[in-house]
Amino acid sequence: MKGFKPLDFKKVKTYSLFSRPSKVSLDSLARPLRSGLSVKEFLASLPLQLAAKDLLEIAHHMKTALQNQRPVIWAFGAHVIKVGLSPIIIDLMKRGLISALMVNGACMVHDAEIAMAGITSEDVAEALKDGSFGMARETGELLNRAAREGRKTGLGYSLGKLIAEENFKYQDLSIFCQAYRLGVPITVHVALGTDIVHVHPGARGDDIGEATFYDFRLFCRLISELEGGVFFLAGSAVILPEVFLKALTVVRNLGYKVEHFVTVNFDFVRQYRPLTNVVCRPTMTGGKGYHITGHHEILIPLLAAALLEDFQDEA
Repeated sequence: MKGFKPLDFKKVKTYSLFSRPSKVSLDSLARPLRSGLSVKEFLASLPLQLAAKDLLEIAHHMKTALQNQRPVIWAFGAHVIKVGLSPIIIDLMKRGLISALMVNGACMVHDAEIAMAGITSEDVAEALKDGSFGMARETGELLNRAAREGRKTGLGYSLGKLIAEENFKYQDLSIFCQAYRLGVPITVHVALGTDIVHVHPGARGDDIGEATFYDFRLFCRLISELEGGVFFLAGSAVILPEVFLKALTVVRNLGYKVEHFVTVNFDFVRQYRPLTNVVCRPTMTGGKGYHITGHHEILIPLLAAALLEDFQDEA
């Protein structure tokens, strides 16, 4: 330190706190809670900062899109179903607050098992020891039959239709069945070998491939209408973000104007592809991208509550 002297701060320039632009003010602070709060009062008590502010903005973007007759597309991986959120998603569909659904292959597995038996999600580590993981007969037969039927008929609702026709005991809790009944488009995006049903005796690559390719082209049609809408993603780190990006580029390539829209990603960890392929790159032409880190079983009910309250304010 020889030859160095500490700086003298006597001539540092200052300004008045009262004249400075600030990011936090009294109207953005949280409000104290009390027992017996209504949902509306609870949401109003949140601080208008960071993720809490974003959550309310996302709900408002969804409401605005729906009021303007623009699509609100929900995309999610199987974790959303496994943590028990099917009833909330079905309720939003029934209310007309979800325009279309995009899911991966594992969603079919867990949705179908809930419809058939009211249970799902086995102990993978234990079942893997003897090779019994994923070998539930009824699951493999139903889903491979759905792929076969979907290939023959070109029907995007093949699984939902089968669940409805079989009159399974818990079909009312099936997202696929309810989407079929309500006429809400639902597309499934499968990577061969990623789902347990691909190793069953009834699996046929031509059926699975043709059915999921049909769904990809149908999804591209949905994305071609996304201008002014919202694309919401939860719980898919690779497949759905990649499919979304490819769909967006092909519709732009074909001349569709899809430039100003909102994208959202909910997940309990920050992943490269959802952030890059959903939140950031697609909205560079306009609109806005949001990411909120947290658990789906908490965040999605909060979003649904905020969306319902936003609509209620207009009533």
